[in-house]
Amino acid sequence: MDMKKIKIIISLSALIISVGCQPSGQEKDSTVNDNKMVKLLTLDPGHFHAALVQKKNYPDIDTNAYVYAPDGPEVEAHLNLIRQYNSNPENPTHWNEIVYKGSDFAQKMFDEKKGSVVVLSGNNRLKTDYILRSVDSALNVLADKPMAISSANFEKLVAAFETAAKQKVLLYDIMTERSEITNILQKELMHDSTLFGEIKKGTEKDPSVIIESIHYFFKNVSGKPLIRPTWFFDPVQQGDAIADVGTHLVDIVQWQCLPEVVLDYQKDIQINSARIWPTPLTPTEFKSITGSDTYPEFLNPYITKDSILQTHANGEMNYTLKGIPVKIIVRWDYKAKAGGDSHNATIKGTRCTLEIRQGPEENFKPVLYILPLKKSDKEFDAIVQESVKKIDNAYPGVTVEKQNNGEWKVVIPAKYDVGHEAHFAQVMERYLQYLKEGKLPEWEVPNMIAKYYTTTKALETALNKNK
Repeated sequence: MDMKKIKIIISLSALIISVGCQPSGQEKDSTVNDNKMVKLLTLDPGHFHAALVQKKNYPDIDTNAYVYAPDGPEVEAHLNLIRQYNSNPENPTHWNEIVYKGSDFAQKMFDEKKGSVVVLSGNNRLKTDYILRSVDSALNVLADKPMAISSANFEKLVAAFETAAKQKVLLYDIMTERSEITNILQKELMHDSTLFGEIKKGTEKDPSVIIESIHYFFKNVSGKPLIRPTWFFDPVQQGDAIADVGTHLVDIVQWQCLPEVVLDYQKDIQINSARIWPTPLTPTEFKSITGSDTYPEFLNPYITKDSILQTHANGEMNYTLKGIPVKIIVRWDYKAKAGGDSHNATIKGTRCTLEIRQGPEENFKPVLYILPLKKSDKEFDAIVQESVKKIDNAYPGVTVEKQNNGEWKVVIPAKYDVGHEAHFAQVMERYLQYLKEGKLPEWEVPNMIAKYYTTTKALETALNKNK
């Protein structure tokens, strides 16, 4: 897909769309009568992210939400989370879930078209097909990452963006990491040239940007242990780590380093190297995560003779983005010894390095540091203070503390630490605003295409290396 096609997509996406013109629901909530409201269609929710976008109510979204799924534990887990949110003692939601269960769930949703926005978060094997089919049916789509887990799916996704533009609907993915305050402030500071200078010219061995994300299979969600479906461990259904969590990290690099710059994936991205490796899980660990006593047949190719599941859980990619050398590392382990999922990010400038750490010294919370090139530099100390004053205009209360080693710690008020789950509502609110405006920012579509090209091409490179 060349830049000419991308420009056509952008221009078509800018046309005014209608977001609530679909037929109204079966059982109308007595408090909702506005047919112009957004109506949610949740298709086969197999991941808890589908519920997190409904952890709060929105004035612009009808409280009647339609769910289409096969009968089974996954849809029940989704509905249980919605019930939990509806019964919260503080700020309860008021969702009325109207559910269809059956093997023909997808066809039923497309036949009925009772809503205007399809929410997709679950098994990724058919996700790109569902996206393409949804936009072809003139339905808007809010999809959890990843929207594509292979090079073949990438081509379908490009076609989906073309179709979305023609149908005048908005296709958007859920990028929660843009709402994390440490990522926001790292971005703000790196574009303060007095403080940061310019991004340092690096190499593959000494990248300008390094991001490592560590996740854990065993975790709590909304205060309760998470039960993952067995297919979560199948790369054909969930995707490899590079193409899954890697999506967030590639997005952050583009969003921070080249904000609002329209990218051309055919010219601006070069995959230099990539590799993948497994995380071994015992049958006992697998049961604690999934509740299953046995491995399903589709996982047989990944089980060694000693019954250890070699999970496709880790990946690394080295690439250049408009000449910027980037290293991305994604890892999954069984269970955190302390803390939880972690995000570590380093961006090197000509005047300082900006680094997010999330280790024991940070009490396993992300903390942003400013590392000057010289550990004792009074002139730079004054610059740090001035830079933080600029941030204070948008984020009141942010301060800095100089550490004994010469680094500066960015101190962020607790009010900005809303937690990962709250970021889903923030994404939804941005998406609702785009629906009102009838368009996405002009850089979003080409940059989503660039993002998924990067992840799927890196995975393709890694798989070819392993042959």
